[in-house]
Amino acid sequence: MFLETVKLALRAITRNLLRSFLTVLGVVIGVAAVIAMVTIGNGTTAQVTAQISKLGTNMLFVRPGQFGPGRASTDAKKFSERDVDAIRNQVAGLQAVAGVDQSTATAIFSGQSHSTSVVGTVSDYLIAQNWTIGEGRGFSSSEDRGAQAVCMLGATVRQELFGSTPPLGKSVRVGAVACTVIGLLEKKGQSGMGNDQDDVILMPLKVFQRRIGGSNTIPSIVLSARDGVSTQKIQASVERLLRERRKIVAGRKDDFSVNDMTQMASTLTGTTTLMTGLLSAVAAVSLLVGGIGIMNIMLVSVTERTREIGTRLAIGALEGQVLMQFLVEAVTLSVFGGVVGILLGLALAYGATSLMHLPFVTSPSIILIAFLFSAAIGMVFGYFPARSAARLNPIDALRHE
Repeated sequence: MFLETVKLALRAITRNLLRSFLTVLGVVIGVAAVIAMVTIGNGTTAQVTAQISKLGTNMLFVRPGQFGPGRASTDAKKFSERDVDAIRNQVAGLQAVAGVDQSTATAIFSGQSHSTSVVGTVSDYLIAQNWTIGEGRGFSSSEDRGAQAVCMLGATVRQELFGSTPPLGKSVRVGAVACTVIGLLEKKGQSGMGNDQDDVILMPLKVFQRRIGGSNTIPSIVLSARDGVSTQKIQASVERLLRERRKIVAGRKDDFSVNDMTQMASTLTGTTTLMTGLLSAVAAVSLLVGGIGIMNIMLVSVTERTREIGTRLAIGALEGQVLMQFLVEAVTLSVFGGVVGILLGLALAYGATSLMHLPFVTSPSIILIAFLFSAAIGMVFGYFPARSAARLNPIDALRHE
């Protein structure tokens, strides 16, 4: 009996193919939009997570000032070399400690120039930031002390200034400083924030302070914990030490911030997940619009087929059978729209992730939910027209013109 009802429903649907297509279009768009948004959002989250994992989850950043409404001023005093030495010597569990200062300068070599980020730091910076030297070497202990102006180039700077020319041993002018290239950094690619990590020049902190920064203060400190050491424990130790060194009395807020990379990763992935949820919720509204479209067309169909319904009821069809016929039509339309929407959504997501160079990360649970939701839309919005058809008076229906 049910199979016969399905056949009748399919016959009615194929009788007006164009109208049936327009009816399910809202469901198709809704399902496709939800799946595409979720897949693109998952790809963005996966890329951010991968980029952060390249830096390592055992990193901490120490900066003067606090950020956000009601927090301490960002104009707090910067750190000194003694602060860096104190952290290195008094905080247990650290693998690397590096003071960092940064500026933008124009690098020039043999008529080629390129504006880039210049970072003044020490050899521990390579360990803390998980940098690998592809060619050459890192800073020696004497170079860390500022004995000589040397530098290491990121892959982007190397390409812009030297092309295919070997850079090692060559002299590059960075701003007003002539430095000898001693090392070439391995390519890292873009960061989770979209910045080119390879567009950088590293030079000894002392040289940077003396020749570029013009100050012996240190704007930030990068820390790296040893394997197996809790970054939260190190964060607490650094905060206690700096409060003591900066003479912050009990009850007063810190005038510095210590950020754990794990916390930053959680914040970034949480943000992308929230945005994905919001966009998906907006896209899901079109599913409701599609359901309303199904109900509207089914009501029109009931009106057009009043005499047919009256004939069926007159020859013995039960109200439940008529209700089931129209309900199956509505569910069939919405399920078909759901299937097409899933395929379209995956195709759109694949194209978008390919263009944006994001990983294609599907979510089987979202696909299943979207499919079930589309079926539920047909059942809910198709019930009222089906009930109207089932409750028609056979005599009145047969008289209908």
